[in-house]
Amino acid sequence: MAGMHDMNEMELLRAVAERAIKYRASLPDAPVLPTANPSALRESLGGPTPEHPSDPAEVVRLLADAVEAGGLMAMDSGRFFGFVIGGSVPAALGADWLVSAWDQNTGLFAPTPATAVIEEVAGRWILELLGLPPHCSFAFVTGGQMANTTALAAARNHVLASVGWDVETDGLAGAPPIRLVVGEEVHVTVPRGARLLGLGTRAIVRVSVDRNGAMLPAALDAALAGSKGKPTIVCCQAGNVNTGAMDPVGTLADVAHRHGAWLHVDGAIGLWTAASHPSPLPGLERADSWSTDAHKWLNVPYDCGITICRYPDAHRAAMTVTASYLLQAAPGTDRDPVDWNPEFSRRARAVPVYAAIASLGRSGIVDIVERCCAHARRFAEHLARQPNVVVLNEVVLNQVLVRFLVPGGDEADHDARTREVIADVQKDGTCWLGGSTWRGQAVMRISVSSYATTTEDVDRSLDAILRAARLTGR
Repeated sequence: MAGMHDMNEMELLRAVAERAIKYRASLPDAPVLPTANPSALRESLGGPTPEHPSDPAEVVRLLADAVEAGGLMAMDSGRFFGFVIGGSVPAALGADWLVSAWDQNTGLFAPTPATAVIEEVAGRWILELLGLPPHCSFAFVTGGQMANTTALAAARNHVLASVGWDVETDGLAGAPPIRLVVGEEVHVTVPRGARLLGLGTRAIVRVSVDRNGAMLPAALDAALAGSKGKPTIVCCQAGNVNTGAMDPVGTLADVAHRHGAWLHVDGAIGLWTAASHPSPLPGLERADSWSTDAHKWLNVPYDCGITICRYPDAHRAAMTVTASYLLQAAPGTDRDPVDWNPEFSRRARAVPVYAAIASLGRSGIVDIVERCCAHARRFAEHLARQPNVVVLNEVVLNQVLVRFLVPGGDEADHDARTREVIADVQKDGTCWLGGSTWRGQAVMRISVSSYATTTEDVDRSLDAILRAARLTGR
């Protein structure tokens, strides 16, 4: 009986692998837009709660049939330009399949030393790639939200300890208030992290940015006046989510440290540019903490964010946990991942990161970044040549903001036309991109983040955009 079960399981897994391979092979030519409506999905996937066992192979087949019948966005397509979502390079995808098959709970070193060591190595490689101090601690978390929140937790620990308050023991009630200083273009994960950590959004002070969204050092200097001796955290960013703007991190670090503040860099998108020589982020290593997403430009499968911290003691104090039943490593010996991130049970998400870095190397990562940026410039250059089309941002990274104008119209007319073009592009299915609001104006936002995007993908997508806008062509 056990042998029969094993054989059935092997057949099921082979069938699933073949189906997954077929899906991946279809991406270059497949429409990007999901076509199934919510009612159809609920009908095919819903029904009463199952009361009895069913054949696993049939369950998986019916599940895949329902989902693949138009219910998926082709996010791994080279023509997906929505949000800021990367694809999955082959080595990372294969490694991620193994992670599920191995099914290791990578919270502690002792039960699963192999995946814990992979996490150590991947973390060290990331520090080397980004030119960050080798003594920094790191954590592999779910994404940008928890990467920023984990870094802010370490920062909260450090800045309160500097004024004699032990937040891990005494909590925040009665603690000296912390100021959280951010740019006007701060990503939403930072205020949300402030709420999760009990700092509250009233603690946030916003400072001015330039026309492309980068924080102004003089504005930060003015905002920090009188902060010396007061717990203060500054959050800047490498890669504005709308424009791609890169804050002058090194200069901001000098300003923050002169006033005794902690500087965190939200680098969900742009931190990977630091793998280049010379780095477009001079002085990056002078910050106190950093965050990034591996499921953006490193192109590993969802999900994976990374937190890095200059002060391991503060990082560990904010995150660690102990219990008598755990097999925890003695201090200074093996590294228990649970000491550095907010999760206890967690999948071995550093394994795909390891595979991506090992397969790409520094030059391969730089190539992905540079190709994506070149594709973004190609979008911008071709669209800017069209009548009544305006590119609103300086394209310094992988983000392009486009506005479609109505001749003689007002701002409301331009907003409506821009949203109409976005909707028509999405319906067309050749590519998928989203909308946003920049400085009060509706914009088309093109985010080029996938290793799979080619010049042909860009040109096909440009043609689709011009068709939707009823323009003549490139």
